[in-house]
Amino acid sequence: MKMTVLAAAAAAAMLLCGSVGAKAASLVAKVNVGTQTMTVSQNGHVLYRWKVSTARKGYITPRGTYRPQRLHRMWYSRKYEMSPMPYSVFYHGGYAIHGTGAVKSLGRPASHGCVRLHTANAATFYALVKQAGMGNTRIVVTN
Repeated sequence: MKMTVLAAAAAAAMLLCGSVGAKAASLVAKVNVGTQTMTVSQNGHVLYRWKVSTARKGYITPRGTYRPQRLHRMWYSRKYEMSPMPYSVFYHGGYAIHGTGAVKSLGRPASHGCVRLHTANAATFYALVKQAGMGNTRIVVTN
């Protein structure tokens, strides 16, 4: 009887840890600066792969793993002439994933450092982050 209780407790602990671990990064956006793409996965399944624009020459898009810090349906850059940044997901100080009207530049470096997407794709990503929660979202920026 003691073994059954211990076995049940161990099984419950494994289930709890498994669900917490899976939820900790249920939504992952991988930005590949080299290919100028962003791949969005949820629970390990690829949902989207989009063209992006990251930092052009003279600017940087910081590499690393981040959690979203704040969301803004519409933000205006105070640093760059009040440029519109629809569906902004800020992940590292003033760096964000956001929509752009400069869709012809997608697929090549063109930004001041942010990750720019087609506005419809930015809206989709924004909604996914809101649904999953900022604590359950990871943004990974690699070369």
